[in-house]
Amino acid sequence: MRRRKIKMRKDSQRFIKFIKRLIVKIMDNDVTGMAAQLAYFFLLSLFPLLIFVATLLPYTPLSQDDLFNMIKGFAPEETFNMIRSTLNEVMDNRSGGLLSIGIIGTIWSASNGMNGLMRSLNRAYNVEEGRPFILARGLAVILTLAMIFVFLLALLVPVFGKQLGVFVFSSLGFSNEFLEIWGIIRWTLTPIILFLVFFIIYLLAPSTKVKFKTAAPGALFASLGWIIVSFGFSYYVSEFGNYTSTYGSLGAIIVLMLWFYLSAIIIMVGGELNSLIAEDDH
Repeated sequence: MRRRKIKMRKDSQRFIKFIKRLIVKIMDNDVTGMAAQLAYFFLLSLFPLLIFVATLLPYTPLSQDDLFNMIKGFAPEETFNMIRSTLNEVMDNRSGGLLSIGIIGTIWSASNGMNGLMRSLNRAYNVEEGRPFILARGLAVILTLAMIFVFLLALLVPVFGKQLGVFVFSSLGFSNEFLEIWGIIRWTLTPIILFLVFFIIYLLAPSTKVKFKTAAPGALFASLGWIIVSFGFSYYVSEFGNYTSTYGSLGAIIVLMLWFYLSAIIIMVGGELNSLIAEDDH
């Protein structure tokens, strides 16, 4: 029993020491300042990204309302209303199909946020971008497209997951009780998909070799942290932060930027966490 208490005390001391080192690393790398820059790149990327996703929707069983419902689940109400009205206006005035020349510029613009995130993660690992410009920007585009694919999958699972479960599990002879369990499980897939997105980003975005085991903790922190912060901030804005009455029509933009800023901090802290674990692993 005494040895167990001693071990628990040592583990607690190591954990506290690790947290202190993480805080120092966050402050040294100016995470809040980098998050402000990242929020700006996220803003530049948002509508090109949504336009590209909306352009893809006719080629899927999804509708534009499904996309809006996913955004509504996380975004503050004022921000959601602005995104919906702006995207509807852009899509109503947009001509041409998916394979138009303009879509190339849209993808390039959408990758600005990923490109900024790659630079921020390089700072977390204290490395310079060693990849050629074309390769680094190409990776940003590929990661952006992969993220779009995964988010479309995240849309498909809640919307069509029930039909898929009925088809697969009924053909295998499973009972109705199992289908009810599947109905619960499919709604938990969004956090899992978020984890996979962050895991791939943390693994490939930095200009250094990242091990699988050192990318996972930050991905877990970022996925859970982003969900908690998004819901918490959305609740705060809806209940206490009346930005529209203070800033008028600019209120929705300010809320959006604050949401991006908090999201960027969460993602950056996840990167700092991974880099610190990688240092201890060497």
